[in-house]
Amino acid sequence: MRAPAFELLESKLRPPPGRAGAVPRSQLIDLLEPESSAVPVIFISAGPGWGKTTLLTQWAARSQRPFAWVSIDANDNDPIVLMTYIATALGRVSSLDSSVFEALSAGASIEGTVVPRLGMTLATMDEAVVFVFDDLHLLDSRPCLDAIAALAMHVTAGSQMVLSARGRPALPLGALRARGLTLEMGPDELRLDETEAHQLLSAAGLDLADREVAELTEHTEGWSAGLYLAALAAKASGAGVTSATSFRGDDRFVADYLVPELLSRLPREELRFLTRTAVLEPMSGPLCDAVLEERNSAAMLDSLAGSNLFLVPLDRTGEWYRYHHLFRELLRSELERLEPDLVTRLLARAADWFEARGQMETAIGYAQAAGDLDRVARLVGRSCLATYQSGRAATLERWIDWLDGHGALERDASVAALAGILAPVWGRAAEAERWGDLAERASYEGTLPDGTPSIDAWLALMRVMSCRSGAASMRADAELAVATLARGSLFWPNARVMHAIALWLTGAVDQADDLFAEVAEEAEEVGAANAVSVCLAERGAIALGRGGWVQAEELADRAFRVIRHSFLEEYPTSSLVYAVGARVAAHRGDPHGAQVFLARAQRLRSRLTYALPYYAVQTRLELARAFLALADGGGAATMLRETEAILRRRPDLGTLPAEVSELRDSLNTMQVQAPGVSTLTEAELRLLPHLATHLSFREIGERLFLSRHTVKSHAMAIYRKLNVASRNAAVERARELGLL
Repeated sequence: MRAPAFELLESKLRPPPGRAGAVPRSQLIDLLEPESSAVPVIFISAGPGWGKTTLLTQWAARSQRPFAWVSIDANDNDPIVLMTYIATALGRVSSLDSSVFEALSAGASIEGTVVPRLGMTLATMDEAVVFVFDDLHLLDSRPCLDAIAALAMHVTAGSQMVLSARGRPALPLGALRARGLTLEMGPDELRLDETEAHQLLSAAGLDLADREVAELTEHTEGWSAGLYLAALAAKASGAGVTSATSFRGDDRFVADYLVPELLSRLPREELRFLTRTAVLEPMSGPLCDAVLEERNSAAMLDSLAGSNLFLVPLDRTGEWYRYHHLFRELLRSELERLEPDLVTRLLARAADWFEARGQMETAIGYAQAAGDLDRVARLVGRSCLATYQSGRAATLERWIDWLDGHGALERDASVAALAGILAPVWGRAAEAERWGDLAERASYEGTLPDGTPSIDAWLALMRVMSCRSGAASMRADAELAVATLARGSLFWPNARVMHAIALWLTGAVDQADDLFAEVAEEAEEVGAANAVSVCLAERGAIALGRGGWVQAEELADRAFRVIRHSFLEEYPTSSLVYAVGARVAAHRGDPHGAQVFLARAQRLRSRLTYALPYYAVQTRLELARAFLALADGGGAATMLRETEAILRRRPDLGTLPAEVSELRDSLNTMQVQAPGVSTLTEAELRLLPHLATHLSFREIGERLFLSRHTVKSHAMAIYRKLNVASRNAAVERARELGLL
């Protein structure tokens, strides 16, 4: 089983350690875990401080069933990150097929591949499990929420999925609710009764008469956090609970009562530590020392952990902690009131600490919180390629979009150029053009994060990627990029590949072939597998153009080995390898093998847009030739229509327009049969994975920015071309053909 491409936080994959003094919630646990007929999905929805996590932690400790646990944070809004944590959590309680991690490593479709494989794992588990998603409200990514909703549909009898959040999660699970397959809990169920309130107050060191407990419970409405904060306030004042009638079962009394009653009575040193460290989550002694520019923070944390239930341990060694969310918000508000000018400096020191330890993602988060655009830009530049190569494209896109939204791309040519280089790979053609224009107008002085001495190299590579000014300019820019990029840059192998492609487009075929061979060897040495597979595919296409079928087959086989070994099956650039393989198979009289390769290419084709025009057109030309070899005029015609649409946007692609015209002439002599699988369009292929989900046509349209009518029209076309009559049948047929 392949290890995740990024480091996982162990504290996210297990319940927090139990705490002395926590009130047992046995009655609620009995409700959650009946002896039989357990509902498959449980919603626990309440504001901060109602004991959601405490309840789940106690349940996990008592249950005979294993718990798979994922504590959600903002970084999980990348589908690859979230699904990796989910797969890891499931793998710890049940046998998990290695194909799940392989799909994640290969950048496979979340909707069409990863979620179905994880769903199958859930549906076929031998042992009943409980799967907890804690703090689900921190997810706002539609693909991530859709994935969890889809997994909820696969929970089998005896197992349960628990969703804990502030407010109602934005999950489309109405069908489960309508069938009575969900149990929902809120403040009414979570509130403490008088007996439980007495236990909590006693554990906090406050001994009250029954009448006082009853009054306090009534006015806090059984809110556990309110009761505990009131106890701390009473202890701090030394006068007992004197203002119980001002309490309410919401957050208002925190500001109205507890700030003067609790925080103002704490020792000055402790208050300063609490408020200043409230910018951190999580926190450790060394981190707090660095941020506060003091010593002995570890001792302070240890002391607080023994006296304050709002400091939550994250491990069993007493190294890492976090504040309860409600308490942290209270402390942060007080810091903003008392020392507003200090907040930015504290956040900057936290970013310093994490950057010095190479934890760039966390450092970027603190720099964003501090509003330090220049620092975020620098850190994103340093970590962009490693993040992208680990499969976390959504994380990188989120950083770029944040910088774009804060105007950083207009002032920093390096970040704008970086965005312009990556946008074509993401298929974001419109942004590629806009970001490219910003990069050309912006300025940058000094050495770039990859060691390149001048911004001109990145700008040249950016222009090469989109080929907006034609093949001749692409060749000149490629030569400039190769000449000026730092040799240690992660962009270096890609620049060399682009140079070879530019040579090929401008007619220097022999020179291009030699360079592809040279770059393949160099890229293999440094582990740039994608560059290796592209070079081998390009050499295979050149060999086919010369009639060198044996050489093309050898090159394609080498490329297939690289793709399998490096889990590149779902990378868009692998589609050219499959196209070459399909042509070779068709030539040697293996139509079935050709169809297998064509289906793999079809699955990826929609991700090749005019943002990478030369590669998108070349791949479709090779696919058209493969279809022609199989006497499939419909498939060839579809490929040519798509190439012609790209050429209308990028007309100057060197020798490619002439190849399109030649193929069009050949196709005109053929009779095109009725539309079939090979005639699925880009739009239909983009829609196809969504048909395998729980989403309605309206919801799919929202994800793809299409009207419900358009989605329905595409779906009907898919049914017709797959020769089926329903959505489920279309999904089954697509899986049989390898399109999903």
